[in-house]
Amino acid sequence: MQHGSVIVRSIWAACLLIGGLNHARILLQHGLSWDYGGVAWASAAYWSSLTIIDPLTAALLFVRPRAGIVLTVLLIVTNVVHNLTVTAQNSPEGELLTDALSNPFILSQIGFMVFVGATVRVAWKSTGSGTHLQPSATH
Repeated sequence: MQHGSVIVRSIWAACLLIGGLNHARILLQHGLSWDYGGVAWASAAYWSSLTIIDPLTAALLFVRPRAGIVLTVLLIVTNVVHNLTVTAQNSPEGELLTDALSNPFILSQIGFMVFVGATVRVAWKSTGSGTHLQPSATH
């Protein structure tokens, strides 16, 4: 089953690297102090930080697989929640669903989140020692 884990983690890593490259492209095009079209500084800082966090997470998927898996799950869930929140704040009343469904970036992130959720067990298998703590040797 290790082969399946490596394949899944490779797909995840490729998606994270594409995301990181997209954020790097944005920073190269607009500069580090760009506010992403007027969003709050915390949102701009979060999106800019993904330039580093995405590729580091991709590397962790192979260097420290379990840490990389946990970080990937946390990263994509927080990313989707954050992006839907920003979209909701900027959408006219009653238009969130239309705005979200017409945004290819949000749709791709939701798709990646669903894929990560559906494959996390495969990714976790064969990544190290068992999932249970070993009892300590006491005398």
